[in-house]
Amino acid sequence: MFAAAIRLFPALFATFCVILALAPIDRARAADASAWDDDPRSAARLIAAKAAGAQLRAGVEIRLAPGWKTYWRYPGDSGVPPRFDFSESDNVKAVTLRWPAPQLFSDVDGNTIGYQNEVIFPLQVEAQNPSKPVTLRLKLDYAVCEKLCVPAEAKAELALTDASNANEAALAAGESRVPRPSRVGAAGPLSIVSIRREAGSTPPRVLVDVLAPAGAKPAVFAEGPTADWALPVPKATSGAPAGQQRFVFVLDGLPPETKPEGATLRLTAVTADTAIEATYRLD
Repeated sequence: MFAAAIRLFPALFATFCVILALAPIDRARAADASAWDDDPRSAARLIAAKAAGAQLRAGVEIRLAPGWKTYWRYPGDSGVPPRFDFSESDNVKAVTLRWPAPQLFSDVDGNTIGYQNEVIFPLQVEAQNPSKPVTLRLKLDYAVCEKLCVPAEAKAELALTDASNANEAALAAGESRVPRPSRVGAAGPLSIVSIRREAGSTPPRVLVDVLAPAGAKPAVFAEGPTADWALPVPKATSGAPAGQQRFVFVLDGLPPETKPEGATLRLTAVTADTAIEATYRLD
């Protein structure tokens, strides 16, 4: 038995050496993302990918348990948008967070706007001093909802570099879901053809005509010029010109004593494959 153990030792030693050789690779991969900060309903972390010029690229990744959702910057009839705090970061001059296109959830309690399963919020990070290391620190407050909504929070920390890593595809996919800037009347496979107030309607209504690819079922979201506007989600209606789809919403949910004339609205149109946003000044 002792002789057999002696013969086995070289193989065990070789295996041990392979494990040691692979360990630095695993640690390097782990450095491309922070640890998950999780609970039974959701988890959040920071990820990084290759820089784009002077801008470091990162993302806030949230994963949700089946049946749970979280919210967009405008949550709809209820809910709380996530709050991202990067103020404790090192050598960071600015962080630009971009919002991927959301989806509409409708039930007996109304319409809410957000995400389910998972979402990545892309970040563009500008270093205070590009020659020094950058450490991004996140404090995230968000809400997750199934039948009831509960608050959630997460903290994460990640050193950013300009190197390629395994998160490139995931972050690029998140970036591709950010609505591209457009304008009313601009050409494209998805476009907001026109926005206008409906003459003589009481209460005042806004009509939005959208051109979308054949078979697509777009959703349209309307936001006011400030966060205290609570516009309803535009609903699909009839009457659109051939090949277009029409949506309508009431100018309701304005702050007290606010007149809509002259206000600039932001409209976001979303399909399964693409998304755009455009602004419109109410006449």
